[in-house]
Amino acid sequence: MPDFTIGASDFLLDGRPFQIISGALHYFRVHPDCWADRIEKARQMGLNTIETYVPWNLHSPRPGEFDTTGILDLGRFLREVAEAGMYAIVRPGPYICAELDNGGLPPWLLRTEGLGVRRFEPQYMAAVTAYLQSVLEIVRPLQIDQGGPVVLVQVENEYGAFGDDQTYLKALAEVIRGAGTTVPLVTVDQPTDEMLSAGGLDGVLRTGSFGSRAEARLETLRKHQPTGPLMCMEFWDGWFDYWGGRHHTTSAADAAAELDALLAAGASVNIYMFHGGTNFGLTSGANDKGVYRATITSYDYDAPLDEAGHPTEKYFAFRDVISRYAQVPSSVPAAAPAAPEFNVALGEPVGLLGCSSGRWSDHRSVPALDELDARLAIFRTELRHGGPALLTFGEVRDRVQVFLDGAPVGILERERHERSLMLPHTRGRLELVVEDMGRVNYGPRIGEEKGLIGPVLLGADELHDWSVCGIDLDQPPRLWQSTPSAVVPGPTAWRATFEAERSDLFLRTDAWGKGYAWINGFNLGRYWRRGPQQTLYVPGPLLVDGTNELVVLELETLSPTASFAAEPWLGYTDL
Repeated sequence: MPDFTIGASDFLLDGRPFQIISGALHYFRVHPDCWADRIEKARQMGLNTIETYVPWNLHSPRPGEFDTTGILDLGRFLREVAEAGMYAIVRPGPYICAELDNGGLPPWLLRTEGLGVRRFEPQYMAAVTAYLQSVLEIVRPLQIDQGGPVVLVQVENEYGAFGDDQTYLKALAEVIRGAGTTVPLVTVDQPTDEMLSAGGLDGVLRTGSFGSRAEARLETLRKHQPTGPLMCMEFWDGWFDYWGGRHHTTSAADAAAELDALLAAGASVNIYMFHGGTNFGLTSGANDKGVYRATITSYDYDAPLDEAGHPTEKYFAFRDVISRYAQVPSSVPAAAPAAPEFNVALGEPVGLLGCSSGRWSDHRSVPALDELDARLAIFRTELRHGGPALLTFGEVRDRVQVFLDGAPVGILERERHERSLMLPHTRGRLELVVEDMGRVNYGPRIGEEKGLIGPVLLGADELHDWSVCGIDLDQPPRLWQSTPSAVVPGPTAWRATFEAERSDLFLRTDAWGKGYAWINGFNLGRYWRRGPQQTLYVPGPLLVDGTNELVVLELETLSPTASFAAEPWLGYTDL
């Protein structure tokens, strides 16, 4: 079997120097029937390795579960990498950041009383050990010395930006080794003295994460690691977007020049991202460094391969650079035809506020969304006061729409630090539609509760006696047992059928307000008029030849037409 080790200055493949030229491709952000296509395009660009994170929260949405079906079939993904003649790097965390909801940590875990996150604490370590053993049971037979593609496994992720618990890092490494991992282990940190010292581990190869000033960054990395190969584990070639911001792009020429500097220095590299893919469903995270910013559905990242898997200018610029240091295949990806453009009328609207079906429960005080196991919920109570009064929340995480007797009163958003509004009267049915826009994935606010935090006050008095309905967004809302209605204020579900072939589509959302869309039961993700993105990517494998179903849950108002565009629109690059 092949042998992959760390030498005095290089990675060694069967005893010979080997320069890793890798690209990040997250299996959980790409439809599984598209994996082989994306992997082949990576090979055609000149890459010899594919890197992926492993998302604990997606594999284990509930305690005791470890789902490996469909888009979460890590074993299938790694086997497809091997079938393409490429190697693989696995980064299982347990914390991965990745602009993913909660940084990849399961929300249920962080609700454990007394749990110490990302440190050597018994409850946390017990859960992490079980998780890593589940991942590595898949990875172990797919290591290079077992005939598989995996050449490296990462310990934690940019830990130096969070803490310095060496006992914790050593324990993680021991768990990984104890689960049968024989390939070299690595850590990754931004190349500063503080982070490399805090996040590194003796006996484990340190790697860096950066997107510019390659020579200086490698010099800092070498200072902390006198021997062994130099590697940029995350060469940032683009960036992610947040709702209300601009679409981030970077210069292809500048990124290619930085890649050239890395490869010329003999360093190995993992391009983050080679292909970003999509934050399908409710998987996107958020940042909060004083202002809450929710990550959008697209994870295009301005990568060499765009969200739909098409090569960009950056793809060919990188391919040209790589060709100076390694053999590049003669073939290139074929040009993709434009997606079909057509319109479909949406029909059968059902108002969510008037629907009696669903998971209703009674509560004395407002529960957190976590208690409901929901990301969207309706809260309902009766007011028996009279005149105008101020409605106040302790904290809104992340958005609440307020209705009185079915009429909209206003919207409060965490992003704007809004917590109160004036009700014009205080007699009748008060309804609140509360939405979790994505959990923070970086920094001290990881793991926080979602929903309405603290008491709900009307004037100085707390409101009690709530009926609450959690909405399951993993599948289209099952509302049509209710009577379809005329368009009413507030959240409304719409559906339509359309004829199509199994080819990619781009669903336009610019004429809609805010909500979610499903194709044939699959949640494409969030949309929002705020932008920057104004299309949702529909992978061809989601469709069937013939009749397909579209369901839209609109929280505000929409034009009752679904339009499909020829190309994606991810927003303006300047505001």
